[in-house]
Amino acid sequence: MGEPMTASEVHRQYSQVIAAFRKLIPDPALRMSFSRQVDEFMRRCALGVWQADSASSISPLHVEVYNAIWSPGCPVPSALYWEVATGVANFDRFRPPTFFQDLRRYDRTHSTSLARRFADQLTLMLLLFAAADGVVSEGEAAFVNACSDALLELCDQDGLKGDRPALKADPFVSRPPESAPLHPSAPPSSQPAAEDSPAAAQAEEKPAEPSLEELMAELDGLCGLDQVKKDVKSLVNLVKVRKLRSQADLPVPPMSLHLVFLGNPGTGKTTVARLLAKLYHAIGVLSKGQLVEVDRSGLVAGFVGQTALKTQEAVQKAIGGVLFIDEAYALVNPDSANDFGHEAVEVLLKNMEDHRDDLIVIVAGYTDRMETFLHSNPGLESRFNKYFYFSDYDAGQLMDIFRSMCDKNGYALSPQGEQAAVGLLRELYEQRDENFGNAREVRNLFEKAVARQSDRVAQLDSPTREQLMELLPEDIDPPEGASA
Repeated sequence: MGEPMTASEVHRQYSQVIAAFRKLIPDPALRMSFSRQVDEFMRRCALGVWQADSASSISPLHVEVYNAIWSPGCPVPSALYWEVATGVANFDRFRPPTFFQDLRRYDRTHSTSLARRFADQLTLMLLLFAAADGVVSEGEAAFVNACSDALLELCDQDGLKGDRPALKADPFVSRPPESAPLHPSAPPSSQPAAEDSPAAAQAEEKPAEPSLEELMAELDGLCGLDQVKKDVKSLVNLVKVRKLRSQADLPVPPMSLHLVFLGNPGTGKTTVARLLAKLYHAIGVLSKGQLVEVDRSGLVAGFVGQTALKTQEAVQKAIGGVLFIDEAYALVNPDSANDFGHEAVEVLLKNMEDHRDDLIVIVAGYTDRMETFLHSNPGLESRFNKYFYFSDYDAGQLMDIFRSMCDKNGYALSPQGEQAAVGLLRELYEQRDENFGNAREVRNLFEKAVARQSDRVAQLDSPTREQLMELLPEDIDPPEGASA
């Protein structure tokens, strides 16, 4: 039995494999279709994998892994425990994704092997989901093989032959056969396993952890946040020197590393928290460096005594890393002393003391509401004494974020489209209120522009590569009366 994987490890490996396969797709329209559909398809497959493991029940780890299945630039899921457990219980059968038909059609036309390569990548990904709890059972392996066989059968029907044996899940089984009965809908395959396949080796590889220099470069690469970057670097330097002083037997005054992030939504708080967790791990402050993100719903239950258990569970997952509590002010209702959120705060404070050497808590939210929250309990005020302020992005920075989204997703702004985006983002910034979403507003604008562009390009006969990529003014900011 192996060690369970962290959600961040699953996300890292998943995003690397998906990005690598995406680069193999030459056609922009096909690449776009794949990118839009693959995350949702893979999350559904994960539910099937876990249903096939009859010896295991759904745990908070499964929920974390489910929420880690997303590609950079795509929506990040935030499913709750009951949603994942219900999805596993209600999973009925494997269905090939819509884009797989497009891959086969492209292969037939261009004599490529994208579809069969995807079948191998699917096997790798499903094995990754199966191994998240540290084991791959016979039932899970049988399900993985059945999914791969279903795709390969479609390839055979289309006359798409492979140049090497398909990757099979059997060599990765790590639980004794008698302890994991096979899933009835997924009969085992009799095909020999490709133990020396490069894809099989890829499944066992773990990417190297980023160095301190790489993490600092990633921090510098974030859009805006100039003051936050300075604060992070200063904090990292402070912690490094404290460790050196301790190693030199010099006095090290007490210092709390717990942080308060203040600012509006979409200003990069979660991104910076994730980087800080890795930075602390890189300099030896945290043993693992994972980020566990929760809000009130992840800590507070609706029954007496259950909140303490739920909060303790979240803390246990975060030990060795950072517990990031978004909208932390929602934990405490100042008008109700009996609110269960107060119990969550007490459990947090105790664990912050018990695990002060290997747990950092970051609370985040609107500036005014967070001040009320921190003043609600003397323990909070004493432990949270470092504040990072996340300012709204200005119009120019919002435009930089928009350009970055275009570049990452294979779109190009026409000169007129650029002007339209600049004007619209300037207007959004100047008219912003307390509900302004910053980068989230930019993402909404980008997704709407892509949808409008798709509707426009779909009307063209044999659109060129440039037309498939180009965003025009009417895609960015349609005239009044036009469909939004």
